[in-house]
Amino acid sequence: MNDILAKILDTKKIEISTARQMRSEADLLREAKSRKDVRGFARAIEEKIAQGKPGIIAEIKKASPSRGVIRKHFVPSEIAASYAAYGATCLSVLTDIQFFQGSYDHLRQARAACSLPVLRKDFIIDPYQIIHARALGADCVLLIVAALSPHQLREFEEIAIELGMDVLVEIHDRAELDVALELHTPLLGINNRNLRSFETSLQNTLDLLPAVPPHKRVITESGILKADDVALMRQHKVDAFLIGEAFMRAKEPGVALRDLFAAE
Repeated sequence: MNDILAKILDTKKIEISTARQMRSEADLLREAKSRKDVRGFARAIEEKIAQGKPGIIAEIKKASPSRGVIRKHFVPSEIAASYAAYGATCLSVLTDIQFFQGSYDHLRQARAACSLPVLRKDFIIDPYQIIHARALGADCVLLIVAALSPHQLREFEEIAIELGMDVLVEIHDRAELDVALELHTPLLGINNRNLRSFETSLQNTLDLLPAVPPHKRVITESGILKADDVALMRQHKVDAFLIGEAFMRAKEPGVALRDLFAAE
């Protein structure tokens, strides 16, 4: 498990190079701009929180580098419909192929099965992927500070905004937080999982909260497994969650979502 992130990013470079040979960025951009169906990812979260409810980004993920296959019976459309029926605010769909056994079709299928806004969850290192995300139908993209330079973060955010998408910027520590705060997006994901070791601690979110300005919407990511975890975050005014594995292991993901937040 030594520095998984570096291995993933090296693989991404090869994937993007291959994709560019199959389809030009200009052609992809035409398709992305032709879509007029952005659903408003950030807006959905804020509307739910304004109702006094948690904003829940429910993840569709078949596998991970640290856990292997998480869900054997994996039908993205069924999972998306289940999440929508039981109170999810948005979806997050893994599209990384090699390390998470995701696919682009997973995002298409999930989005077609419900009316929820969808985040393309992947390791973005090139504008081509952002354009591709909108062409697929994504309403939001993930930008990971650990994987990008400050210049790339600003450039990629601008491209996403121009295409009508929202941006979730993800951080893991204080240094990354300082970089992320330079962006316009209000969506700040604090990942409780170390992307280099894949170890998880909810204390990461709590430790970083005091340095987050009030106009940013904190989304705690990874490690939310039980009702006590939700209660701990809500006590500290963290009202948005990105959760995957706890739901993916359940027979009915939507029911697991409902049960986890039953006290809310």
